[in-house]
Amino acid sequence: MSRARVYDALAVLWERQQASEHGWVLEGPERISQREGVAALERSGLAELADRVVRAELSAWEGRPVRWAARLTSSGRDVLAYHRHGPAPTRPEPGPGQTLVELRSAQMDVARVFVSLADHLRVPPADGLAEQVRAAVHDRALARWLLCLTRGQMESLAYGLWLHGITRSVAEANRFGREYGIVYRPAGSGPPATAPAPRRGTDAPEGTGASA
Repeated sequence: MSRARVYDALAVLWERQQASEHGWVLEGPERISQREGVAALERSGLAELADRVVRAELSAWEGRPVRWAARLTSSGRDVLAYHRHGPAPTRPEPGPGQTLVELRSAQMDVARVFVSLADHLRVPPADGLAEQVRAAVHDRALARWLLCLTRGQMESLAYGLWLHGITRSVAEANRFGREYGIVYRPAGSGPPATAPAPRRGTDAPEGTGASA
């Protein structure tokens, strides 16, 4: 779960916890997504699930069987408070030849997966892209991840987004293309352009690359 999604899950659980008379959040109609989100928080020690004794007490309180209940731990509440009131991260300033790129959480998730697969891809991420992904800053006001990328790194990221589009969802690549005018296009599917450089010692990919 990305940091932004962790904060969102914390905020939702805390809001419902405050509205509860007994301080526990019971299972709602969106129980599958609710349980998945809380499970991720629980693994990080940010939320706790009610045990059998507490569920029995809640069942008596509610007058109906309670099979699942959760609430934030003290650490979870502190993380949420610090996120809301702590010092804002410094906005990165692009250097010569760099562009300030703003990514949504879903796009940032793709970027992280792409750079993590560098040793397994015939066309690996551009030099320096992994470092920029690790150094990305989350802007709470914009709800965006901020990175300073060169043109080559942006084209490489477009290739990673294209890979995600082929196997998962095209929304992330389409948004990147609309906002920055860079879309990876395989051979024969669009105007020719420079492809991301293949790994040394391998054949070039069957395609031409990112275009503006």
